[in-house]
Amino acid sequence: MNYIKDHPILDIPKRKPISFYFNGNKYTAFEDMVISSALIINDIHIFGHHFKDNSPQGIFCANGQCAQCTVLVNKVPKKACMTKIQEGMHIKSCEGLPNIPLSNKIGDFRNPETLETQVLIIGGGPAGLSATNVLAKEGVKIIIVDDKSKLGGKLILQTHKFFGSQEDVYAGERGIEIANILNEKIKAYDNVDIWINSLALALFNDGKVGILKNGNIYRLIKPDRILISTGAREKMLIFPGDTLPGVYGAGAFQTLVNRDLVKPSEKVFIVGGGNVGLIAGYHALQAGIEVVGLIEAMPKCGGYKVHEDKLRNLGVPIYTRHTILSANGDNKVESITIAELDEDWNPIHNTEKTFECDTILIAVGLIPIDEFYRKANEFGLKCWIAGDAQEIAEASSAIYRGKIEGLKILKDMGFKIKEDIEEMYEKAEIIGKSPPDPIQTEVIKKEIGVFPIFHCNQKIPCNPCTTVCPQNQIATKDNLITELPYFKDEKECLGCGECVAVCPGLAITLIDYRKERKNPMVTFPYEMDASKLDKNEIITVMSNKGELGKFRINNVKILKKYPHTQLVSIKLPKSIAKRAVGITKYPDVHHKPLKVYNKPYLPDEAIVCRCERVSAGEIRKWIKLGVTDINELKALTRASLGACGGKTCKPLIEKLYLDEGFSKEDIIEGTIRPINMEVPMKYFAGFKEDTEEGD
Repeated sequence: MNYIKDHPILDIPKRKPISFYFNGNKYTAFEDMVISSALIINDIHIFGHHFKDNSPQGIFCANGQCAQCTVLVNKVPKKACMTKIQEGMHIKSCEGLPNIPLSNKIGDFRNPETLETQVLIIGGGPAGLSATNVLAKEGVKIIIVDDKSKLGGKLILQTHKFFGSQEDVYAGERGIEIANILNEKIKAYDNVDIWINSLALALFNDGKVGILKNGNIYRLIKPDRILISTGAREKMLIFPGDTLPGVYGAGAFQTLVNRDLVKPSEKVFIVGGGNVGLIAGYHALQAGIEVVGLIEAMPKCGGYKVHEDKLRNLGVPIYTRHTILSANGDNKVESITIAELDEDWNPIHNTEKTFECDTILIAVGLIPIDEFYRKANEFGLKCWIAGDAQEIAEASSAIYRGKIEGLKILKDMGFKIKEDIEEMYEKAEIIGKSPPDPIQTEVIKKEIGVFPIFHCNQKIPCNPCTTVCPQNQIATKDNLITELPYFKDEKECLGCGECVAVCPGLAITLIDYRKERKNPMVTFPYEMDASKLDKNEIITVMSNKGELGKFRINNVKILKKYPHTQLVSIKLPKSIAKRAVGITKYPDVHHKPLKVYNKPYLPDEAIVCRCERVSAGEIRKWIKLGVTDINELKALTRASLGACGGKTCKPLIEKLYLDEGFSKEDIIEGTIRPINMEVPMKYFAGFKEDTEEGD
């Protein structure tokens, strides 16, 4: 079974095995798993075939946004990524369009119950939880709605330590830990009603919001005020093979690996060098999955340099100024073809390279999920917005902006607040700002005693190291969170290693000349093995420019406050000691390219609308004929009329218009589907129990 048996950060719980059937064959999974994860641990990646062209379908978003993972459960179509597996469950692959079985159940139709609340918060991620805490402290009656089984949003997928301010956004803590902290805070309030496994379906002009509570009870909520903190959905790219099983977003990958402890692949290739792609690569390595490579279209990666250095130091090849040409394979991903880009962003002929892999992660940016907010404004409702739904930024920024919006709601309700919101906005801009260019850091000449060396060279908002030093000897210029840290050297360093262990970028080493000046002891942070490294083990030491050599480990310790970060001490020659930034057990392997697939760039047959299998060529045809109304394009091609309602293909269609020389102002936006997600009609009629006859 393809599940993760040990992990350097995540605890592996004891899970109860259960049996289920897929296409008549018996398999084993674990209780509380969703169907998609239960199938993937059994090496089943094809969940059915598309009704239009019989193309294989598998996991894509792992977030309930699309319907590509649809399977039949007791003859009823269900999203595999949102439906829990049950003992003895009979599942069949969805081959073509499923028959919707009729129910023979007859009953009284009844109007849904309407509940009132002071504030409705849609979305229980970092922004929603932060705002809830601000409001709940003042006794405000709140209903918080989220479609997952646990609040926390993408925080519950993040095993790395966070940047930002320790005081304001828990910097230095891991995302999974921050999710627990925020959850525990709001659970303490009696005035907060938590609706998990619940879908916000529609917002109406009378101010009511339709919610499918617990997945099967339809309720209307009449709030005085609404906060939208629905996060973001992942962008996609158009290329041949983009719908093959094995092509999916980095968020879906993190859901499988870090939430469900599934090992979905052996070799991944990552498209996108922002923080999401870089972090997903690190998470893959922690799960024991090989990262064959990462490409970024820009001349340099857009994510934090320390995240990029983590991958480079672990032997991952990073190709900048490259793009994906195709995902290759018959029924699933078998390889990827990439090429260099010229100054006009066109692939350069004869630079194509094909690498073997079984998974391609797309991490090329996010799109705010702000449809409810726009609809609320259209209806003139009192509505606020926070987190990625408001502006794409780091989760640290979402936490802080959630606090701001919570305070603004309190102010609107007549509460007196002591915080200066304008000043907080300025701080939010700092916390959420994009990474600046790296700078040349000063070479430390000191060669006596023990002290930390800071290898971070970007002025990103981060201060955990300044808060943990027991001697209070780590500071930043003018105490600014965006300035680089330095050691004040007013008191002797204790060599405790706390700054090394807390650093989110793993960018601090401790160098100790006290015993031997010619061969000082250097202490590194390490988070790649579930078991403790052995003393005397040989390991590779890295600089930011490559390998420095192989050396023997002298000591390994773990601080009680940071149980998942090993502090590994190695004696190094003083000529390289200050340049050493990390250690790895992984060799610097650059995979030899396979034979090249000669396919045109963005050919007409590449799929744009996954649900209806509408190709780039078909859409281009109508664009060239002057069709600029998206609703007209829908009618002509059925693009975005499928199950997902255009959530994936809408931005791709807009890009095709831009590629053909149109501007955004030329395009007439299409109508947004009133109901946000697919829902069985019986729930609107007041039924809630599932029947074997179907929905």
